[in-house]
Amino acid sequence: MIRTFAPALALLLLAGVAPACSRGGDAGVPVAAPTVTLSKTAAAIGSPMEMTYRFAVAPEAPVLTEDYWVFVHFVDRDGELMWTDDHEPATPTRQWKAGSTIEYTRPMFVPKFPYVGQTTVEIGLFSPTTGERLPLAGPTGGQRAYRVAAFEMRLDSDALVVVFNDGWYDTEVSAEGAGHEWQWSKKEATLSFRNPKRAVRFYLQADQPAAAFAEPQQVEVRLGAAVVDRFALAPGPPALRQVRIAADQLGPADTVAVTISVDKTFVPASLPALKSTDPRELGVRVFRAFVEPN
Repeated sequence: MIRTFAPALALLLLAGVAPACSRGGDAGVPVAAPTVTLSKTAAAIGSPMEMTYRFAVAPEAPVLTEDYWVFVHFVDRDGELMWTDDHEPATPTRQWKAGSTIEYTRPMFVPKFPYVGQTTVEIGLFSPTTGERLPLAGPTGGQRAYRVAAFEMRLDSDALVVVFNDGWYDTEVSAEGAGHEWQWSKKEATLSFRNPKRAVRFYLQADQPAAAFAEPQQVEVRLGAAVVDRFALAPGPPALRQVRIAADQLGPADTVAVTISVDKTFVPASLPALKSTDPRELGVRVFRAFVEPN
């Protein structure tokens, strides 16, 4: 069963889902020249990719009096929008200085989208309040959306499918769609994947959108009794954990079980500040779990 993201559970909206609405023309002095460098030239559906954003602020750029967001659109070969990864830049635009360079790296998971082929990345800056887009320098198809990169989206014959087993609630999807989905855990939840009998890198992207605790949650990742990762999770942007697991840690069995546990849970309906009727006992919100053979 897939649940639609209800306003009652909209504790905080993920930055990657925020829409860039109204679009301005291309006239105007460019504020900056954007570039994006991808960590891969081809990416399998469901796999992670690092995207390095660079904005060379123009010497004559005006002082920005608003914190603009970066919209990131992934477009198919026919020019149709597939999904987005809109977000706040690492340095708020009100702090950008003329002639400076803003650079940061942000992970992105290719969503489970029914498409293979060339994928174009278009970006721009927009006001989350009015939807106005700023003029930038670079090739554009119009509407102040600038083409900065491309990669091949493909199926992965070496993929290790991660199965969500016990301890998870049903999949939920954003009301905006665009490939964004997640599952909430209970206090303890298990994942499994086929044992490749060689070292792997395990990726886990999760967040805690509710300010439900005085202290950050403590999250533990285990293979059997062995702890392979432990981290604190406070309200804020999603955390991406990468854990290298040696072949001998995977054991001899054909299937590997991974346990995700938290030190504390919460029930949204019992916290007046959340204004929610959700009666579930929730742990952490997991967006992606991915295993990549080394």
